[in-house]
Amino acid sequence: MENVRRYRALASLCRQQAAYRPLQNWELLGQAEHFEHLAEIALKAHFDACNAQREDAVAAAAWEAPVAA
Repeated sequence: MENVRRYRALASLCRQQAAYRPLQNWELLGQAEHFEHLAEIALKAHFDACNAQREDAVAAAAWEAPVAA
């Protein structure tokens, strides 16, 4: 999650710089979009990992649960 915060902070800085540098604003806005994309990828990876751990825990609990007769 720390990487998501960093990417979003960098995207914000790029957008701020774009406001003050009109000759470079397209490049800076493109960089901001790139950092936002990286943040989305990192966030998806984090939640995929969390969901995989949860599924593994549920599967392990199912194998360990006694069978009711």
